[in-house]
Amino acid sequence: MQLSFAKEISGKGASLSLAFVVDPLSTRKAFNDPGVALMRAAQSHGHEVFAIEAASLGWRKPEAGHPGGVFGELIHLHLRPDDHDWYRETGREWRPLKGLDAVIVRLDPPLDREFLAATWLLERAEADGVRVINRPRALREHAEKVAITEFPQFAPSSLISRDMGQIQHFIDEQRDVVLKPLDGCGKVPVFRVHRNDPNRNVIVETLTDHGSRTIMAQIHLPEIGQGDKRILLIAGKVVPWCLARIPKAGETRGSLAAGGTGVAQEVSAHDRHLGETLGPLLLKRGLLIVGLDVIGNALTGINVTHPAGMVEIRQQSGFDSAGACITAIEHACGLS
Repeated sequence: MQLSFAKEISGKGASLSLAFVVDPLSTRKAFNDPGVALMRAAQSHGHEVFAIEAASLGWRKPEAGHPGGVFGELIHLHLRPDDHDWYRETGREWRPLKGLDAVIVRLDPPLDREFLAATWLLERAEADGVRVINRPRALREHAEKVAITEFPQFAPSSLISRDMGQIQHFIDEQRDVVLKPLDGCGKVPVFRVHRNDPNRNVIVETLTDHGSRTIMAQIHLPEIGQGDKRILLIAGKVVPWCLARIPKAGETRGSLAAGGTGVAQEVSAHDRHLGETLGPLLLKRGLLIVGLDVIGNALTGINVTHPAGMVEIRQQSGFDSAGACITAIEHACGLS
């Protein structure tokens, strides 16, 4: 599918039923939540908007008196512009997912057992003809930090291991590294460790749980001072603006949840090339909404679950990434 960002497209004239699989609505912070931005954009395009809290997903065998298949509790929403009071429920019902025009998965990491269970169920729904975005199998197969191993030509010097000896050797070799868990987001513990750091042993022991948990080690990239860039791909195409998340003083993490400052920037020629290289491949696998994490010119992660940055990019540049996503979903559903 080819999708141009030359124009904003809205008000399609045909209504879709769009259900968003989310973490509990009570946990969403509408002022910067890209999932809320997508729901608002869907409503502004004239579509029916439902939320399905992931805990309500289930499957039942078809039998007399019950259609069977994957089901959930659909919460019919009316979205409001007030970030402190951002929705009204207009109804709830338990029903099969079959019959919805699209189900959009917007779950935060970690990719734990319940996340996997949701993808297993949604894959069954997909087999019954439900359009699921991003595809459940692709969500499982693209662990967001491990995904860079497929594209080593773009990645910084990195090690993935739980062997403490290998990790210690990498620290000695690279001299200045960042250690981080493979899952989680936002405020997960990320440590910058120098070769002569007196706390390096306890940091390695703690993060790996004494060698029982796999972690990632990467060479420290001084370009983090200019921001950890989130580059959005929508339907395989590069959004012309990215969000540089600049760490606060004394911090290694640029994430907004860790106190970083988000600054919208035009995408550089290098980052556009990166996105144009990866975008079509990821789209072919069923990943319609993707966030690339880039520090300097190095690819450090591929976010496929709940990439942020849409709200800040629109506020600062005027580009409506959420609206572009809904347009892409409309195209996927056959609306011209």
